[in-house]
Amino acid sequence: MKTEKETLKYFLDMSLADTTGVFNEFKKIDNHIFREEKNSQRRFLYIEGSKENKVVLVAHADTVWDGEYYYDQTVIERDGFFVGKNQLNTGIGADDRAGCAILWELRNSGHSLLITDGEERGCIGTKWLMNENPDIAERINQHLFMIEFDRRNATDYKTYNVGSQEFHEFIEEETGYTRPNKLSSTDITHLCKKICGVNLSVGYYDEHHSYERINIAEWQNTLAIARKLLSKDLSKVFVLNK
Repeated sequence: MKTEKETLKYFLDMSLADTTGVFNEFKKIDNHIFREEKNSQRRFLYIEGSKENKVVLVAHADTVWDGEYYYDQTVIERDGFFVGKNQLNTGIGADDRAGCAILWELRNSGHSLLITDGEERGCIGTKWLMNENPDIAERINQHLFMIEFDRRNATDYKTYNVGSQEFHEFIEEETGYTRPNKLSSTDITHLCKKICGVNLSVGYYDEHHSYERINIAEWQNTLAIARKLLSKDLSKVFVLNK
């Protein structure tokens, strides 16, 4: 069995050329639902949680960075960070392989998992899910709320346009994280139609660049906070009033 840190490195070491490695890993889990349109990023994998009162945990499998696209990256540990060995013309894919690694660690939590593709290109997989897969779109919006793990820095949370004052207070109390602003968007801004959602920091920095890095302790801290929150007897549905 891998340690948490080994799990993170395992996902960072997956080929950045495409998302196949990430999806193949989650296909090992029983009862997964994988749908795709061939030769596109219209793709997602969903696993329904076993708990009666559950949330949806979200991450995206794709990643991008600047410079030339050399895919045979070597990830090493340096001063508490995972970085690229050469840090030149390569990325480590922490945005959002770090989020995928958290979902893998939480796969037995009893909560639902959703892996998307094409987030970096305008939430392609998520929009396809919501527009062309109404059964899954309805199922995910019957949960208590959603948590996406796809935020830079150590202690941020963002709800964009899918939060509420009550939900903000709940997240701040449970995590101690702060909300910098509500700008930008990500998968949950399209996924959340009836319930609230939040995006949590997972410790990466300089995403989309060849010198991207991730603070291992900060990633582990978010994982620990999520574990504690998800182990509670949750029952409150945070309804979204757009």
